[in-house]
Amino acid sequence: MSADESIRPGGSARLAGVGPPGAVGGEAKLEPPNRPGGAAVWSPSVTPPIGVELSEEQALAVAFRHLAEIGFAENMAGHITWQPDGRTEMLVNPWGLWWAELTASDICVVDTDARVIRGRWDVTPAIHIHTELHRARSDARVVVHNHPYYVSLMASLQSPPELVHQTGALFLDDLCFVDTYDGEVDTAARAAELAERIGGANVAILASHGVIAMGRTLAEAVYRSATIERVCKLAYHVMLAGRTPTPMKRSDMAGMQASLIERAADVYWAGAARMTIKTDRQVLD
Repeated sequence: MSADESIRPGGSARLAGVGPPGAVGGEAKLEPPNRPGGAAVWSPSVTPPIGVELSEEQALAVAFRHLAEIGFAENMAGHITWQPDGRTEMLVNPWGLWWAELTASDICVVDTDARVIRGRWDVTPAIHIHTELHRARSDARVVVHNHPYYVSLMASLQSPPELVHQTGALFLDDLCFVDTYDGEVDTAARAAELAERIGGANVAILASHGVIAMGRTLAEAVYRSATIERVCKLAYHVMLAGRTPTPMKRSDMAGMQASLIERAADVYWAGAARMTIKTDRQVLD
């Protein structure tokens, strides 16, 4: 089955990216074994720290500010939830504040049924996207949703990005395209259906809507969010060039995928946090 064929019930979602192993010109070709990558090849002995101990609320506020700074936002739209390990409640941004203005004291806490149990504000009715993904996926400790420009562009074209550059290896067999749009996801039932369509993928592009990125940690989710926007921007510009790029080998991409998630995510997050705090330390208030 090709990467563009439906793999979900009802044809509502499909994995996006490269073709099946060895698919070249319609003929089967034996692929070499996957190259090793990540910690299996090399790990740093020391990495630059954030430089300050962050509370959960402070870390989440920094994530909002960073993603807004790099364009992963649409005015006041979007939400991030963080369900720390061993807990059922979720930290989330309030309704009505832009990501670029959030501070730690603005963060709210909701229970598994989306009721606010701590915080000064209401939260979005689309919070159910998050509650149901957390309920369905024990590995999805952080769920990010917004409508960044280039992801939204590809989503509006009904065209998931081709993975044509090594950074795109992060999404090898881990990018789902939900190819139907049926309005706002504002109830638990609709959100549960969406979670079923997404399945085990860590990133889902929603047709004519936006993107959801997940991670076991805040660092993973932020890194996937930043990277999918860049991958979509690159894929769109490749489309404009009107040339067909040479496909990467799946075996090479597998090793690169391990290196990106095991080595790059935490370092990316630390750097993003340092720069965000340096720009405006009030984010920690």
